[in-house]
Amino acid sequence: MKGRMNTGLGEITINTDVIATYAGSVAVECFGIVGMAAVNMKDGLVKLLRRDSLKHGINVTVNENKISLEFHVIVSYGVSIQAVADNLISNVKYKVEEFTGMEIEDIHILVEGVRVID
Repeated sequence: MKGRMNTGLGEITINTDVIATYAGSVAVECFGIVGMAAVNMKDGLVKLLRRDSLKHGINVTVNENKISLEFHVIVSYGVSIQAVADNLISNVKYKVEEFTGMEIEDIHILVEGVRVID
């Protein structure tokens, strides 16, 4: 479902791919996030996504103009996952709400792997 808002001049429709791409770009800027992950359900393998395909690591659901996000992330080795998750949630919530004008209902973070950063 797409996000829809009615204004005095007409209707604005936001595709979920746009929201996912923006949320992914905000997420990879957060401290401790190496990148978004794509999980191969058949093999159970986790693959680090390139910057041009960040939306594949995020599931977006829009219900009654409230956004639900599910992130599949890879975190840096040695950082507190709780601190990284709190930072990710606060940054994404603020920036996506400002970007879309819609409320974030919930954010789920699935840590799919840990990587050592050189």
